[in-house]
Amino acid sequence: MVSKFFDSSIGSEIEKKRPCIVINDDKIGRFGIKIIAPITEWKDYFSDFPWIIKLENNSQNGLIKKSAIECFQIKSFSEERFISKLGAVSSETVNEIHRKVLKTLNPLYKIS
Repeated sequence: MVSKFFDSSIGSEIEKKRPCIVINDDKIGRFGIKIIAPITEWKDYFSDFPWIIKLENNSQNGLIKKSAIECFQIKSFSEERFISKLGAVSSETVNEIHRKVLKTLNPLYKIS
């Protein structure tokens, strides 16, 4: 998990300094580009949205409050835009993000 700056947005896109999770494997990609899922503060009504994952703050992930992983707003960014590493999440959490991202692309995908 790293902090990143979303410097321009339109409509409901997330902007400003935000934590995020790098969701691509380091073996995939070129030119220092990472695919990320942004993190925002948890709101109870997010429970109604299947593409948002609740993430409790803890010493492992470095977050200071209960948060939400926004799997519908994945983005690709240069590693140069990362500010600092906050912490890490489990491989189970990354796999859950991958499943949610695939379901936002096509809800009919069969994912094991």
